[in-house]
Amino acid sequence: MGRVALWVAVGAAVALLLLTSATAGVVSSVFGGGGGGGSCAGAVTVPEAVPAGLSAEQAHNASVIVAVGERMRVPVRGWVIAVATALQESSLINHGHLGPDNDHDSLGLFQQRPSQGWGTPEQIMNPEYAAATFYERLLAVPEWERLPLTDAAQAVQRSAYPDAYARHEAQATEIVAAYTGGTLPVCDGPPISASGWTSPVPGTAGSGFRTADRPDHDGVDIAAPKDTTIRAASGGIVARVLCNIDGDSWEPTGDPMPCDSDGHPGLGGCGWYAEIRHADDIVSRYCHMVRQPTVTVGQTVIAGQPIGRVGSSGNSSGPHLHFEIHEGHPATSGNAVDPVPFMRSKGVGP
Repeated sequence: MGRVALWVAVGAAVALLLLTSATAGVVSSVFGGGGGGGSCAGAVTVPEAVPAGLSAEQAHNASVIVAVGERMRVPVRGWVIAVATALQESSLINHGHLGPDNDHDSLGLFQQRPSQGWGTPEQIMNPEYAAATFYERLLAVPEWERLPLTDAAQAVQRSAYPDAYARHEAQATEIVAAYTGGTLPVCDGPPISASGWTSPVPGTAGSGFRTADRPDHDGVDIAAPKDTTIRAASGGIVARVLCNIDGDSWEPTGDPMPCDSDGHPGLGGCGWYAEIRHADDIVSRYCHMVRQPTVTVGQTVIAGQPIGRVGSSGNSSGPHLHFEIHEGHPATSGNAVDPVPFMRSKGVGP
């Protein structure tokens, strides 16, 4: 089948599913916030080509997962989690019983088990049913939208390989983006994007990344009032909490620290800062906190979780958040990237 004919068929399947929703006959809609309290504005579209190199069968099954998520008004982040889960469990193939190779009585796109209460074999082999039951259980997970993808998927699936889902997040995001016109709608209330990222503080970047007058500025500065809550930009593990001034660093001890007072330009250093290690070894750094961060090294955090407060410690002329993104761990100047286009690629920002 040619690509045009394929997507006519896929589009018909999507349209048939959408006709049962409250927006019957209309492709675009507002996605409600089941389970997460948020909503997402966007539209389901039929891609011009098979997304992310999928086969026709895989593309069809991905379209079913996306359409069921839209019909159930699941925030778009849930579509990404569902597609990533199906990639891990079945490679987006609706497997029947595989005989000696079968994992217990697991079946279908999500390898759901009749013996575990997922439904009858006939029901589970129906992709629409399988996707709907996955979403139902996902929506029951507290704060699922803010969890790292692998944690949200594991809360539903209870896999023997709980970390395996993370490796499919990038491809799942590309697949879902193919059904939303190449962009992922951003959810609000709470404002967690479909990729699982959010703004660390309200506001826009001021002093930019490695400008002509500040070529060593490895991040961006976001002006905010003193004591504004700083939030984790995405889920991950806290990798570093330090007081850093003039090239010297101290771990928190509970005693008064040099970073407890406001700094000044030329002092040098991040002051109180924290780093979070995310999936794919992405690291986010948050500098100049007013006091010791409220998280500790090794702690798991979720997107939007408070981690500290805006201050002016270290090399700072006034209250603001110096925010960095590093594409590698540990974070170094050599792997720092401009946070603005990076966050935009994650569905955060204009």
